[in-house]
Amino acid sequence: MNGKWICKEKECLKAAAQQTVLQHSFPLEKTEKRKIVIAVILNEPQFEYDIHSMVKAFYPEETVKVFVQGQKDLTSDEGMPEFYITFAPEEIRMGIFPKNGYDKKEQICSLKEIQGRPAVKNELKQQLYQMLSELTGKKLPWGTLTGIRPTKIAMQLLEEGKEEKEILSYMQDTYYASEEKARLSLDIAEREKRILSEIHYEEGYSLYIGIPFCPTTCLYCSFTSFPICAWKKRVGEYLDALDQEIEFVKEACRDKILDSVYIGGGTPTTLEAEELDRLLTKVRESFDFSQVKEFTVEAGRADSITREKLEVLKKHGVARISVNPQTMKEETLRLIGRQHTVKQVVDAFNLAREVGFPNINMDLILGLPGETEEDVAATMEAIKRLRPDSLTVHSLAIKRASKLSQWIEQNGIQTLNNTDRTMEIAARAAQELGMKPYYLYRQKNMSGNFENVGYATEGNYGIYNILIMEEKQSIMALGAGTISKIVYPDGRIERCDNVKDVALYIERIDEMIERKRKMLGLEK
Repeated sequence: MNGKWICKEKECLKAAAQQTVLQHSFPLEKTEKRKIVIAVILNEPQFEYDIHSMVKAFYPEETVKVFVQGQKDLTSDEGMPEFYITFAPEEIRMGIFPKNGYDKKEQICSLKEIQGRPAVKNELKQQLYQMLSELTGKKLPWGTLTGIRPTKIAMQLLEEGKEEKEILSYMQDTYYASEEKARLSLDIAEREKRILSEIHYEEGYSLYIGIPFCPTTCLYCSFTSFPICAWKKRVGEYLDALDQEIEFVKEACRDKILDSVYIGGGTPTTLEAEELDRLLTKVRESFDFSQVKEFTVEAGRADSITREKLEVLKKHGVARISVNPQTMKEETLRLIGRQHTVKQVVDAFNLAREVGFPNINMDLILGLPGETEEDVAATMEAIKRLRPDSLTVHSLAIKRASKLSQWIEQNGIQTLNNTDRTMEIAARAAQELGMKPYYLYRQKNMSGNFENVGYATEGNYGIYNILIMEEKQSIMALGAGTISKIVYPDGRIERCDNVKDVALYIERIDEMIERKRKMLGLEK
């Protein structure tokens, strides 16, 4: 590393006063609670997202905001450290000035031998990580990796012919990832490479259809989701609009090979059995399923699953479904707004087995409000008794658009308890079920700064899950709030989104189709 800590009072004060300052301020709320805001003020707009993500990872309880110098005048309260970062053509300076026992320190990162923006970004994140780690006494499991797809790095190195030892060293030395996380990334990348070996990257595509309705909205949810009770009378209109999108994609992709189909949401099984039948009939009649390797429907909520709906799914060749409890603790289910019981989850799962589904996934969330290690262990024991074929273990992510953000403001983030131990409990249970990790992704503001991991038994891996994360194949996404993407042979990706609001989607369906037409470069 090029940076060294230097104690220079004049330079510290000058940099702090004139250039880029990272500082804490404490506006008092009406409740007299002190709310910490870490304001990052940049002397020029560079790497704002990366700086925000890194600081937030070390200070998850606090609000982090990024400003360019001059946009906002902020002063810090007494008793807290101030940081500064200064961008210059040949160096980056960052440091701490003295506050209640904090020493004056400065770190200089020389850029004289570093070429290209990606290399400069890596160097900045390494130096910022070192400074924040020394200040807080923390080490992050994923080091400087703030993106959502760490396995892409391992996958790329594998495709370049790198050996295991080289890949592990690169992950640890370049990104400060722990040995455990580096090995997990490599293990999953190797498995993904094998699973995707028969996917048609250039001449194929996958299909996603979004059903944006749910029985109720969960506390943690930020997805496009609308209560089905309010939209019951307009579901037919929504399906009419979907029919139009399906017709367009059918023609636009008629010379492409369809590899996987995924119907998600929301909760697709909020549709009535006859509505599901209508949708699936349209899908099966419109697309060539002869080379489809996976057809998934998220049954999702136990309170939306009936025998009649499951039989409709089975009739149309759906082989993989999800029955997602998130937890098997009754009190937590009520707290997070899932209007079903643990017994209903068990009954729905057993019903799906009885109807004949060979591949059932279950989603769980670690770090839910108030849950302890003992609660996670009890959930995993209940899951083991059911013996699902795959398991997706999420670390709770705090989304600003979710009700959870408001809940945390009232109850405190300390009630969210996700640790190495809870992750280990889930991983061990998956292993005892004969499952192996096959895909991984991360989100901003994740509890414990961990990850989401998909586990599955051999032959039951979720192909679409890998494709959406690794971005190796084009995906045509239909429905409100969905995002289509075209993956070009050179790795370039072009995206096209549909409006989130259901009413607007129905009203502007012609525009949604036109957006796809332009993305695909098709003439009218």
